[in-house]
Amino acid sequence: MVIALGDPAGIGIEITLKALGSKNLPKNMQPILVGCKQNIELTYYKLRSQGISSLADPKKIEIEDIPFDANLISGQPNSQTGKASFDWLTRASEILIERQARALVTAPIAKYAWQAAGHQYPGQTERLAELFEAKHPSMLFTAKSPNNSFRLNTLLATTHIPLNAVQKNLSPELIFSKLDTLLNFCKKFKKYPKLSIAGLNPHAGEKGNLGTEEIEWLIPVIEKWKVNHPEIVLEGPVPPDTCWISAAEAWKYGPNSSCPDGILALYHDQGLIPVKIIAFDFAVNTTLGLPFVRTSPDHGTGFDIAGQGVAKSESMLSAIQTAWELSNS
Repeated sequence: MVIALGDPAGIGIEITLKALGSKNLPKNMQPILVGCKQNIELTYYKLRSQGISSLADPKKIEIEDIPFDANLISGQPNSQTGKASFDWLTRASEILIERQARALVTAPIAKYAWQAAGHQYPGQTERLAELFEAKHPSMLFTAKSPNNSFRLNTLLATTHIPLNAVQKNLSPELIFSKLDTLLNFCKKFKKYPKLSIAGLNPHAGEKGNLGTEEIEWLIPVIEKWKVNHPEIVLEGPVPPDTCWISAAEAWKYGPNSSCPDGILALYHDQGLIPVKIIAFDFAVNTTLGLPFVRTSPDHGTGFDIAGQGVAKSESMLSAIQTAWELSNS
């Protein structure tokens, strides 16, 4: 497993050392960290001085050292930190090819720092898609409840695009493909998963009174998909404001017959707002459509708390555990 450490001004190194110090890690895992060795060691000693003992010792981990030579100030990203995180991700991708590794975990980056460094990508997903010539990568967020056996799975039909571009990027072909992708992922955990798809408009259009997209093309696509998958229960389009309610209940109390195993959201915030409210510390961003498993924590760079030793590592730990589980399934 390869771990790219994200923006050096953020919390990526901290949460990685904390996660790798957990007793809940897979026993046979041998991670390779891609980042600045000096920064990793300095972060380790600073965390130890703050009384944090559950940490991975950098001396016992393989590190692909790509030095960060500029002056680093925690919480202050710039073009140089953007260049570093871009270079670390690119090198991590090369290691995957060279060593035939099966999984990549990425710590958070700042997209605007990438752009300041001259790398015009909406995010790490798009850079990885370019490197590995993946034409249709998908962003899926998965989280296993700490309270029971329920797993929350939400796939995004569209990803890092402006809201006013969502409608023109949605198409019957895209929805059909994303439903197939969601089904194939959910089948890793259940033979006949139940799926839901959110509507585009408030109240899923309310029979055309609040938008006609559902009537004009979304419902016909759903019905066609159902014909091709008669063994699968697919509900929708479900009003977006109620689509995740049963999942929220299942997260607390356990799944029931009304709860879907996978939900297709039509745009970024439609899916990410409920996922982060329900499972912020446990959700994992999983990129589908690459020739390897890629996961990342479901949070950002944490510049406001960087260097303070208070960053939570649960989502990074979940990302590592999920990458291991999926790459060995």
